[in-house]
Amino acid sequence: MIDRTKMIFGNPIDDKTVRAAEKSKAKFAAKYGDDSDADYSLAFEPIDSLSFLGAKNIVFSDHNEPFDDKALIVGNIRMGFGHYRISIAMASCAAALGYKPYWLDLASFDATGSKMIREQNALYSLASRISQKSRLFNKLVWEPMNRDGFKKLTYNAKDQKNSELLVPIFRNIPKDVPYIATHVWPAQGAIHAGLTHVVNAIPDNWAMALHLSEGAIHTVQTPFAYLGYKTLGGFAKTPLKGMPNDALHEVGCFIDHELLVNLEEDDKLRRERLSTGKPIRILMTVGGAGAGFDDFAAMVEHLLPYVREKKVALFINFGDHKGVYEKLIHRIPSLEVKEYFNRYDDLLALVREIREGDAEGVTAICHDDIFRAVYSTNLLMPVTDLLVTKPSELAYYPIPKIFMKHIGGHEVYGAIHGREYGDSTDEYPDKKSMSEALDRLISDKDILFHMIDRIEAVKKQGYYDGAYRCVELAVGKKLSR
Repeated sequence: MIDRTKMIFGNPIDDKTVRAAEKSKAKFAAKYGDDSDADYSLAFEPIDSLSFLGAKNIVFSDHNEPFDDKALIVGNIRMGFGHYRISIAMASCAAALGYKPYWLDLASFDATGSKMIREQNALYSLASRISQKSRLFNKLVWEPMNRDGFKKLTYNAKDQKNSELLVPIFRNIPKDVPYIATHVWPAQGAIHAGLTHVVNAIPDNWAMALHLSEGAIHTVQTPFAYLGYKTLGGFAKTPLKGMPNDALHEVGCFIDHELLVNLEEDDKLRRERLSTGKPIRILMTVGGAGAGFDDFAAMVEHLLPYVREKKVALFINFGDHKGVYEKLIHRIPSLEVKEYFNRYDDLLALVREIREGDAEGVTAICHDDIFRAVYSTNLLMPVTDLLVTKPSELAYYPIPKIFMKHIGGHEVYGAIHGREYGDSTDEYPDKKSMSEALDRLISDKDILFHMIDRIEAVKKQGYYDGAYRCVELAVGKKLSR
């Protein structure tokens, strides 16, 4: 195993940082046990919610099952919904291109590396929640950490060392299997384990050393991210050697095949609804931790008069967090909703019904199954007109968007990118500005028409083809420049 802690893309890491990284790995190994010699047999289970993709979940077993000859592994972790959402997009495009997607959630196993991931995720989630309750913590700690702390090259050194703990999970995975990681830890773990066809799909527009996995092919969605990673600009106080050409590709946005194949028809129906005065269909997504809940609840309250006047039909996906829904009902006792809780087949029927039919009122969606919770948003995007979201992974999806306040400074640049490409609004940081923006979009439909036009224009340029290109890179195909 190459020690990727001491040297990152030809840039040496200082001894103090290396010692701290080694100490961190040793701490996790002592806490959760040293399983470096473990031989974890792997088998596969169907993922019912993703049966239309033929996706299988990789699990520990008492025997090894062989991978399909057309296997492509999507390595991920659950960290909110974002990395799962991008992973589904990769599996979707892999299936569309004739490959068999396998799902590898590195946080799901009873292994030392998995426990390390779960502990760090818990800390990240806790800090995110605190940042929404304490302006001082957010200003002095959380925003700078997400924007500047994770950007430092020395931060990557620690992650590189910790991710060596993931190697045992990969022991029975063929070294040459095509592999796409939608978080850096699955990318680093695969590289440490000797996999040779690793694509590291980077979700954020803001370049950070956090996302580096030397040895993998790094893919980014935007020109801004490409330049940031190519130069490693701002990753240290002094200029660094940049990334080599074969290690970095700008590929476009990571979008599911199912959202692209009928996009022009979806847009045609959007234009018809807007032109004929039907209620504007607004889709809202709730973060798993309920981050930004007060602003979210204020938006719902502001939109209710429009709903009653049948100017707006509101769809809210609460993911797998029913508690956030109950909190909203407690905040707004007068809220009347049609509940689709653990009713996935009924939701599928509703989507088919309203595609060319009518929609009104408030519809709440929630599902205990994480895959169905995430994919419910995918089902609703083609039949709605405007997405309300923070500028994270959904910032790049092909639907008109209005951005609420970011959670973490790195998300700011997703909103900037969407605004410049023309399929999104600015980021609105408070209740007043968001309410004013919603009023404007509801009253001035030309803005939505313009966003739809921009979506179709950039689709023709290949802007949304990033997931297809990640698959092509993972299987060894060369991209045309």
